[in-house]
Formats: sequence, C-alpha cells, structure tokens
Amino acid sequence: MALTIKWTKRSRETFDTVIKYLEENWTEREIKNFIAETNRVIGHITIMPLMFRRSGKKGIHEAVIVPQCILIYRIKKKEIQLLAFFDTKQSPKKKSRR
Repeated sequence: MALTIKWTKRSRETFDTVIKYLEENWTEREIKNFIAETNRVIGHITIMPLMFRRSGKKGIHEAVIVPQCILIYRIKKKEIQLLAFFDTKQSPKKKSRR
C-alpha cells in the first residue's frame, strides 16, 4: 500500500530555492530533469519508504535526488512528510537543524 505524501512549508520553500538556483544558473533541460528525478524519487518513497538511508534522527530518512541535493523526509503511520531539500555542498550542521 502506497502512503500519501505531504509537502511541508519548509519542503516547498527549499524546493523553490533549488528551482530558482537552477533557473539562474542552468538550462531548462536541467530544471526538467531535476523535477522528473524528484518525482521519481518521491514515487519510490511512497511505495517503499524505508528504501533510502536513515539520518541520525528517529524516523527521518534521506533520499538522494541528484548528487548535489537530498530530500529529507519523515515516515508517519499514514503519510510521508517531505521536510526539506538540502544542498549537499552546505555544512552538515545546517542539515541537522531541519
């Protein structure tokens, strides 16, 4: 049974930040590829939420979207909460605040 996905305010904001960066620095092709890869990974998460690595916090997992960006999510009983998109070039300390 696939779980439902819930985008948090923070996940929408950080996703929009990634898209804005891509718009300013890359081509439309990279933007489309990033969105397609994000949708593919979220599809995997809905079916197999434990598929991706655990973070240091209970119930929190991290899925690599592209090498430069990971999706941080929480598994609940009936839903998956997307918490944030994290730029892997940032300090890992910033990730722990999410």
